[in-house]
Amino acid sequence: MLISNLICKDTLDNDLLWIRNLITTRDKFSEDLDFSLLKPSESFDFATYAAALERELNAFGFTVTFENRKKQVESNIESAFLKGNTWQQLVIIETPANILKEISREAIVKIKLEIDIRPPDGFDTEMKYIFSPVPYAVRSYTLPSLFAGKLHALLFRKWKNRVKGRDWYDFVWYASKHPLLNLHHLEYRMRQSGHLTGSEPLTRDALLELIYNAIDGLDVNSARNEVAQFLSDVRAVDIWSKDFFKTAAERIRVK
Repeated sequence: MLISNLICKDTLDNDLLWIRNLITTRDKFSEDLDFSLLKPSESFDFATYAAALERELNAFGFTVTFENRKKQVESNIESAFLKGNTWQQLVIIETPANILKEISREAIVKIKLEIDIRPPDGFDTEMKYIFSPVPYAVRSYTLPSLFAGKLHALLFRKWKNRVKGRDWYDFVWYASKHPLLNLHHLEYRMRQSGHLTGSEPLTRDALLELIYNAIDGLDVNSARNEVAQFLSDVRAVDIWSKDFFKTAAERIRVK
């Protein structure tokens, strides 16, 4: 929250960007913070925020360094890392001794920052207010637009031979708790990535067919094993099966 506060504080006046991943499941840990520009910009540079990020976190007692990540392949996403000594940061927040003794004094904690510099059209936003550690406001994607981004990642993001169970976990969360989907925004995302090229608009039926095909090809056990390390209660994925995911997909409503 300190990081999102700083980035959004520096850009909120001209509406340059907002945090995209503000709404998340509370029982799954995340590895990164996701942001998005309001409109495409090829000149965005994460390094602009390096000194301010380090200074802000240092003011709260955290010693971190900023590292800009060089892209290996062309993409719409710019990435950076904040790094610090894990043991030292845990001491600062007064972590109990029985936990500290299990942590190597050489271990490094990394916070990954990602920003979409070429956001596709069709999204909706809303203001969110955060009250801790300091009050501030951010502009976030609405849940239906967030759901669209998650479905695009689930259907089209390639992880070589790996299955990203975290995407399927989030899919179930949206389908069960917030099943309304911004289909218009998903269509824009698919056209931008080249996964929808015809003149016909995306329909709910066509989307469900894509989801069912993805489920048919899913290694459910691999998905379950991949997400388990990020869950506070691994029993949450015991019920996973192809029939379960298809039933979840049927809950999707579109706007």
